[in-house]
Amino acid sequence: QVQVVESGGGLVQPGGSLRLSCAASGRFFNRYAMGWYRQAPGKQRELVAVISSGGSTNYSDSVQGRLTISRDNPKNTVYLQMNSLKSEDTAIYYCNAQIGEAMPVSYWGQGTQVTVSS
Repeated sequence: QVQVVESGGGLVQPGGSLRLSCAASGRFFNRYAMGWYRQAPGKQRELVAVISSGGSTNYSDSVQGRLTISRDNPKNTVYLQMNSLKSEDTAIYYCNAQIGEAMPVSYWGQGTQVTVSS
């Protein structure tokens, strides 16, 4: 069982910045594909950004150029640096760890609230 724990959410003004962290347990973190997802009120959960075990990244069109995903394997941690935040970025942000390729297994954190408001 892999434990996934997010932190770093909060209230920020439009145009501001925030950095989310996600710690995942396990000896083989460097083999996990990691991702950030978000869910706004009344909407479905959507992909924000993912990073492969090899460091390749992919972003949704709505956050491209403003949000950056990165990982620190020795710390078993993945980050989401969020800049130029907009009100539409308000959501609960969830971290996902995906393990395995042939039959991947996903583990989710409990989520952290990000609110962008003046």
